[in-house]
Amino acid sequence: QVQLVESGGGSVQAGGSLRLSCAASGRGISSYYMGWFRQAPGKEREFVAGIMLSGSPTSYAESVKGRFTISRENAKNTMYLQMDSLKPEDTAVYYCAATTNLRSYRGRTYDYWGQGTQVTVSS
Repeated sequence: QVQLVESGGGSVQAGGSLRLSCAASGRGISSYYMGWFRQAPGKEREFVAGIMLSGSPTSYAESVKGRFTISRENAKNTMYLQMDSLKPEDTAVYYCAATTNLRSYRGRTYDYWGQGTQVTVSS
């Protein structure tokens, strides 16, 4: 079993950048397909980005494609989300997630979740 902890959230003006980190403990992440999700107030949680075991290929929601970059360093048990050109509509709590099941990964139904980190983008 793996435990996930997000960090790097904060407040930024539109057009700015943030880098989120997801640190894993309990078990190495090399066996886990991983992803980022977000939930804005009053909205359902939505998929943001996913990354395969070795770091490639990656997948993105259309709303963040070209602005966000997901990556991972298995040796450091850490996954990242580089967020550039941030918009007010990116404001949400961001969650990292993991699963060992490829079908779950493709279905975006993950097994393990972090507690979330708040990202606020002001206009």
